[in-house]
Amino acid sequence: MNMTIDLDKYRHSTAHLLADAVLQLFPGTKLGIGPAIENGFYYDFDRDVPFSDADFESIEAKMRDIVSRDLPFERQVVTREEALALFSSLGQDYKLDLINNLPSDEEITVYRHGDFVDLCLGPHVSSTGELGVFKLISVAGAYWLGDEKNPMLQRIYGAAFATQEQLDEYLKKLEEAKLRDHRILGKQLELFSIDEQVGAGLVYWHPNGATIKREIERFWEDEHLKRGYDLLSTPHIAKSKLWEISGHYGHYKENMYIFPVGNEEYVLKPMNCPMHLQVYKSRIRSYRELPIRFAELGTVYRRERSGTLHGLFRVRGYTCDDAHIFCSFDQVEEEIGALVEFSQYFVRCLGFENLQIELSLMDPAHPEHYIGSPEVWERSQATLRHVLQSKSLEFIEIEGEAAFYGPKIDFQLIDVYGHKQQGSTIQLDFNLPERFDLKYVNSSGGEEYVALLHNAILGSIERFMAAFIENYGGAFPMWVSPVQVALLPITDAQLEFASQIHEELKDSGLRVYLDDRNEKLGFKIREHSKVPYQLVIGKKEVESSCVSVRHRSRGQIGTMTSSEFKSLACEEVQNRVIS
Repeated sequence: MNMTIDLDKYRHSTAHLLADAVLQLFPGTKLGIGPAIENGFYYDFDRDVPFSDADFESIEAKMRDIVSRDLPFERQVVTREEALALFSSLGQDYKLDLINNLPSDEEITVYRHGDFVDLCLGPHVSSTGELGVFKLISVAGAYWLGDEKNPMLQRIYGAAFATQEQLDEYLKKLEEAKLRDHRILGKQLELFSIDEQVGAGLVYWHPNGATIKREIERFWEDEHLKRGYDLLSTPHIAKSKLWEISGHYGHYKENMYIFPVGNEEYVLKPMNCPMHLQVYKSRIRSYRELPIRFAELGTVYRRERSGTLHGLFRVRGYTCDDAHIFCSFDQVEEEIGALVEFSQYFVRCLGFENLQIELSLMDPAHPEHYIGSPEVWERSQATLRHVLQSKSLEFIEIEGEAAFYGPKIDFQLIDVYGHKQQGSTIQLDFNLPERFDLKYVNSSGGEEYVALLHNAILGSIERFMAAFIENYGGAFPMWVSPVQVALLPITDAQLEFASQIHEELKDSGLRVYLDDRNEKLGFKIREHSKVPYQLVIGKKEVESSCVSVRHRSRGQIGTMTSSEFKSLACEEVQNRVIS
């Protein structure tokens, strides 16, 4: 197949192929939408019976039969009345819904191949004979048009590539990804759980997961304190008036939990920003104090639709690492520059070397979605752009991705699969200081508005933890690992000596597990394959008062005294080595 193929066109055409096959095999199925996506396509179906693995085999076979018939894709322009009549006769209610919601002046087109017809803008390949390198991957639930008030449909995902070699490589990566899936590892390693009886999107951190989370948060606190931040702790709820001032009530209300308390209305905080601004306002501030830096690991709550929840990547309650810098206008660029360096340093210390930087701008076509004047926005965007350019950093600009109160720099983490995950965010905000009347006394005794910088190094700790778990496949760096050392006595005769080593290492602050089960050594080694260090203790080790040291990736290291190993291990933890 030609390597210059238009993959979007190819994948979208394959989605039509899927829909045709489903209708032929399961008459009466109602069609949703079927776009091309990264690495493939999907199509949404309304069918009473769930699709099975056996159905996938039949559907793929039927798709290949349609390919072999080499049916041409034909585009046809129709009137609104013709489109409504056509899909009404086919019983395709969701297509009628789409047609009725199209602008009155929009051209309506359908595409046909063989007996199949679909409402579609196109374009498509010339004929079904050009298709063929595809594989159905999975099925999941999806609300019609993403609205949880609408019916739940079945979404079949498929992969499609220009060559069989590319498809095979992608399928291989998918199999590897399953072994790293944070939801599976979370259960296997007892890291976290989400209990539907308590509520979707609400995370329980088990002891092992809480250990990793705690160590990362300690690192976060240490690094912020080094850089002159003061740590805060603020309430989980506040009166809705606070969110009206901030603009969240008007621009973010659908994502907030709002509830009455007596005769007043309160909000579960969706972010920490207004709370930090209130702390700043608690007294008069002088120019001599600036910049003032506040930071908090605060639990926040977002009203996410149930259909969008996904393990730790998308939850309803999470820890948000919020930091705010209050500074004068002439300090802005220096502070942003320091935040850029801090953000890069921190995520790289956690093992994410590959970053993509994005400058998220307002959508000039929809100024009503934002607060503040166009002049303020232009000034803010130009400042962020200049800082990135001054550091010779490569970045891309994306319109429409700014927060409603200001533009931002986003650091996207490129994970082990090559996918982007949201990392650090730096926002420049000239709007909220005016809305909250945040001022300081300048050197002349007058008052001036501060400039406000929002910064989240990791954003959502939960979302970062999902990427972190998958990045390491559960084999975590020594300093965050729930178990750092596994003691493996070969027989019960070594238990007494192993217990002494266990206590000695525990007293030094290491997290140690003594496996005293009556199992073969090979089994124990496999059981603890994700633990950084395994100390094997046999008859020779007891006689020499030593331990045989194995590292999970470096293999056999050699024999050491417990003091020698303790020094090695503690130094690795202290230096936060990521290997």
